[in-house]
Amino acid sequence: MAGRTRYDNPFEESGGDEVNPFADKATREAPATQSGYSGGSFYATQPRPSPPSSTRLSPLPPEPADFYNDFASPHTNKDMKTMEKELLAKEAELNRREKEIRRREEAAARAGVVIEEKNWPHFFPIIHHDIKNEIPVHLQRTQYFAFASLLGLITCLFWNIACVTAAWIKGEGPKIWFLAVIYFILGCPGAYYLWYRPLYRAMRNDSALKFGW
Repeated sequence: MAGRTRYDNPFEESGGDEVNPFADKATREAPATQSGYSGGSFYATQPRPSPPSSTRLSPLPPEPADFYNDFASPHTNKDMKTMEKELLAKEAELNRREKEIRRREEAAARAGVVIEEKNWPHFFPIIHHDIKNEIPVHLQRTQYFAFASLLGLITCLFWNIACVTAAWIKGEGPKIWFLAVIYFILGCPGAYYLWYRPLYRAMRNDSALKFGW
């Protein structure tokens, strides 16, 4: 077939060196290092720049030998044992007191003694007072009137101190002021212990003997 025309293969590599138009000037001037793959100078391996040394973090200092073993020291173990002994001693003391209080309450209940817990006033309990739960229903109204009388007496004695203080400022002698203070100091607890508490106990037990007293 000598007369057949030979066509040039456009994909055939040419013998000469080709110039990569995308390479910079220094790369074009220096001969490119060819890799094992015969793809031409376009596939030449380019060296990568190394990161600057200033961006590398410095390593952390090593921890001490007993950094994760604080509770294993002999002093700490000794302190923990001492605290444990103290807690056990306090627990034993509380149990002993609880048993003693329970024994006294049981003895008082067997003897018929009523233990009065201070619960009034609520912000600073000084007396025991519970009309709703201790006084019978048919006597609660009378007991409320008696309690209102006690509070009225305390209010009057306090107002008496205020009045005689004003009179003392206007020129009266200090004698009446001292008398008003004495009346207040003795009158409030005297009224409670001499007539209100006996009346409260009589109402609570509904006892004729205590009512007579």
